[in-house]
Amino acid sequence: IRVSPDPIDALPLIELVSTPQIGGIASFLGTVRDHAPGKTGVTHLEYEEYTDHVERVIDEVAEEARNHWPVHGIAAHHRVGTLAVGEVAVAVAVSAAHRDAAFAAARFVIDELKARAPIWKKEHWDGGAEWVEGA
Repeated sequence: IRVSPDPIDALPLIELVSTPQIGGIASFLGTVRDHAPGKTGVTHLEYEEYTDHVERVIDEVAEEARNHWPVHGIAAHHRVGTLAVGEVAVAVAVSAAHRDAAFAAARFVIDELKARAPIWKKEHWDGGAEWVEGA
């Protein structure tokens, strides 16, 4: 689990959760898009985190997923700082013996990270900027 300004490469996350016991890996990459609800021409996003709290929340989410599904590994990386359209903002990889558990746990992890992790997103578009919920 990592929060950093470094560009995200999904391959190391997949390698982290790979073991001979698994039957599959489910992954999710969230990218910066060029629009948002009611806005066109999004140029970039800014992400900020509450440093002292964010990794604890992410660890809690991963632990909840481990307690609910029979997963072997969970890895996540959320970027902070300024990201251009097309860049990866968040990546999640979950491995399990069977795909159903991997997909369900990966969906849970990304949904809970967006809902609970103290990471904030500011959208910049042609002519304005605004902080929005659900980073």
